[in-house]
Amino acid sequence: MFSRWLRAVGLDWACFYTGLKGLRRFWSDYRRVIKLNSAAGNPWNIRASYPCLHDFYGESGVASGHYFYQDLLIAQKIFERRPLKHVDVGSRIDGFVAHVASFRVVEVLDIRPLNSVIPNIIYHQCDLLDVPSEFHGCSDSLSCLHVLEHLGLGRYGDPIDIDGHIKGLINLTKMLKPGGSLYLSAPFGVERIEYNAHRVFDLRTLLALIERSLEIVEFSMVDDAEELHVNADLQSAVRRSSRYQFALAIFELRKPEP
Repeated sequence: MFSRWLRAVGLDWACFYTGLKGLRRFWSDYRRVIKLNSAAGNPWNIRASYPCLHDFYGESGVASGHYFYQDLLIAQKIFERRPLKHVDVGSRIDGFVAHVASFRVVEVLDIRPLNSVIPNIIYHQCDLLDVPSEFHGCSDSLSCLHVLEHLGLGRYGDPIDIDGHIKGLINLTKMLKPGGSLYLSAPFGVERIEYNAHRVFDLRTLLALIERSLEIVEFSMVDDAEELHVNADLQSAVRRSSRYQFALAIFELRKPEP
């Protein structure tokens, strides 16, 4: 917990340690580059002005974790289903939304402003806790990934509302046409609020909210080891819910026909 407070004010000791570790190699390599450049008679002006001290020890990319798996899994589903209109609420623009926008138009609702004009993305600034009626029944395909747990905690400038997650899911259901699909993800495990970051739900809590008005088509999850389980055993996950610290539930849901 103490390390989180340090990072919140810009102090990351793990980052600092890796930086110091990389500094020795940086200067060693820099001197070698200067020497080789001089020996070759090249005209390069070489300045030690852009230190990258962590990449010596990094991997080629992060191919695991909540966002990587949910973004890839749900974008693939939307590509396969080819809905008439897909709307996203609050998911990451530089992650999931970008995946979808690479092959189709997607409308995005978010409480935060978006100042960039991006091809295939139609943006509306909107609070999910106060969705205008013009968005009711607006889409046959809707996504809201890693958003529900934040609603009403004020992290993104939204008003404080302890029941924000409940109101948010009600409004998502209103936005969906009968027979339409909702792709929803949220963290689950030992139930708690880690203020002001997020809620972590007991899986039973999520199911009780979902089953009021939606049908579960498929359940997938990312476990504490950050491994993806597609079409996982929901009842087994429910029984083990309190054993997880920060797993991710990924639902494909359907709004019943009247």
